[in-house]
Amino acid sequence: MQVRGLLLLLALILLAATTEAGKNKKEKVKKDGSKCEDWRWGPCVPNSKDCGLGYREGTCKDESKKLKCKIPCNWKKKFGADCKYKFESWGGCSAQTGLKTRSGILKKALYNAQCEEIVYVTKPCSSKIKSKSKAKKGKGKD
Repeated sequence: MQVRGLLLLLALILLAATTEAGKNKKEKVKKDGSKCEDWRWGPCVPNSKDCGLGYREGTCKDESKKLKCKIPCNWKKKFGADCKYKFESWGGCSAQTGLKTRSGILKKALYNAQCEEIVYVTKPCSSKIKSKSKAKKGKGKD
């Protein structure tokens, strides 16, 4: 009988400890304690040059705060780092301009960024003629 009581007591202590640990983790997640829900965020401003680590400033009523952010160094500067687009395949090469074009439809605007719904990009046509035939290698063992 005493063994059962001891086991029950240990189980209750363990349950109480894990519940308390769970509460502490939840409290750590909410650091700022802000009750404001209508945050307005500015663009990500890199610490140096035009890409890499940086910060974005946000305001809500009379509160303000900064968040860390990162601008990839291969981002499309024309569209902004907070505008994400779904691009279609490249079109054919225009003989008149020597360029090929494709369009992108806005997929996501991060931090309420002002983004264009449809964007167009161009690039020079390739001067190389790609060969579609490739040498075939045998799969069998000799």
